[in-house]
Amino acid sequence: MSVLRFPRSLTRRTFSRHFSSIDLHPSQPRAPSILTSVPGPKSLALSEEIGKFQDPRAHYFVADYEKSSGNYIVDADGNILLDVFAQVASIAVGYNSPPLLEYAKSDEFIKAALNRPGLGSFPPVQWSEWINQGLMTVAPNGLDQLCTTLCGTSANETAFKLAFMAYRQRERGGDFTTEELETCMSNHSPGSPDLSILSFKGGFHGRLFASLSTTRSKALHKVDIPAFDWPAAPFPQLLYPLEDHIKENQEEEEKCLLEVERILIDQKSTKPVAAMIIEPILSEGGDHHASPSFFRSLRSLAKKHSVYFIVDEVQTGVGATGTFWAHEKWELGKGQEPDFVTFSKKMQASGVYHKLETRASKPYRNYNTWMGDPMRTLQARQILQIISSHNLVSHTSTIGALLHSTLSEIFVHFPQLILNFRGKGEGTFLSWDMPDSSIRDKFLLLVRQRGVHMGGCGEKTVRLRPMLVFGEEEVIVLADVVEGVLKMMKE
Repeated sequence: MSVLRFPRSLTRRTFSRHFSSIDLHPSQPRAPSILTSVPGPKSLALSEEIGKFQDPRAHYFVADYEKSSGNYIVDADGNILLDVFAQVASIAVGYNSPPLLEYAKSDEFIKAALNRPGLGSFPPVQWSEWINQGLMTVAPNGLDQLCTTLCGTSANETAFKLAFMAYRQRERGGDFTTEELETCMSNHSPGSPDLSILSFKGGFHGRLFASLSTTRSKALHKVDIPAFDWPAAPFPQLLYPLEDHIKENQEEEEKCLLEVERILIDQKSTKPVAAMIIEPILSEGGDHHASPSFFRSLRSLAKKHSVYFIVDEVQTGVGATGTFWAHEKWELGKGQEPDFVTFSKKMQASGVYHKLETRASKPYRNYNTWMGDPMRTLQARQILQIISSHNLVSHTSTIGALLHSTLSEIFVHFPQLILNFRGKGEGTFLSWDMPDSSIRDKFLLLVRQRGVHMGGCGEKTVRLRPMLVFGEEEVIVLADVVEGVLKMMKE
């Protein structure tokens, strides 16, 4: 590793002193330390051992989580890396957070972990208290119902089911007909209606059957898997910097909105759209952005055509973009709130916020054995308390602005390597394109060998997904490594 320094005009007095990662993780490393290649020999050997029972081909390296701390992940070979990928945007307050470790020793947490109930039928006496102290404290505006689930994919699948049931109940008005009950058992209409979910090209909503039918990010995710014949609308392909392409981007968004409405109208005679699902930032497909105005217009179109509106905040939620929910930036008015908001990842628990009108009409319709996990619900409660007590959402907004300006100052010297730098005003949810996938992959490999672990998305995009505890010193480390690698690649 080179000696750390402040890039160009970045000085210590630039930093806000509201929060430092050391405040929560006093023992975390202050810089990366690379002893071997990444992955090193021990990682490779452990991957080979894992490969005897499980496919290891997606391994970056094998981690030693007992030694990892704060923003730093340690691998099996003792390499210490600044982690700005964070288990695909899933770690909120750092590895081995001291307050979480202390809470994990409590009787409450231990007993919740060991006595896992079937929540739909046998909830614990504390269930209402745990939910109201935790997950309901951050419920999106207008959504006072919560269904806990097992993961982000199941959260989206649950939202689909609730939307379909509510859509048909709204049409039917009463109880099921005999014909509906009989035909659903053979997967035929009217009991199994020919409805659809509208998604967007480049979106990612999971890898199970219904969610995979709405995932449009990479063919490798979908090939060979039977899918529902559901429509996909174009998502705006904006030009960057945004401030230099206002007219072109407005025209692009208007064109996409016209196509969305055309699909909604056309589908009414074939497979009516019961709901549309959208990410505030299309993450896995390459970090595609759109304006708040575009999303407000989408919401209005859904209302106009009586289509439920699902916002997938699995990756963007829980403070990642400098607001707790990314869709807060859309400034939806009263009565325009989403019908469903799904979450997972940084919350460490998963579920769907929704409205009473979309609760299933009868028991057991929205049901499975676990329906979430009290242990993860309690973990989420503690994470939310840490986020609140340390003002980490506000911190992410502030540190994100600093990180954006710092990288902008570096990137201006590498116009042939860095394209479409984006995410200004979106906290640390930053990304950029590189000329092609091979150059992007080479960049990711080189920064990893120098002690920074980051990830890609789409065909040629680099994305940053640091934790909410990413702070001042981490900006310096990241900027130093990125600048050094870009200089090497330029030469």
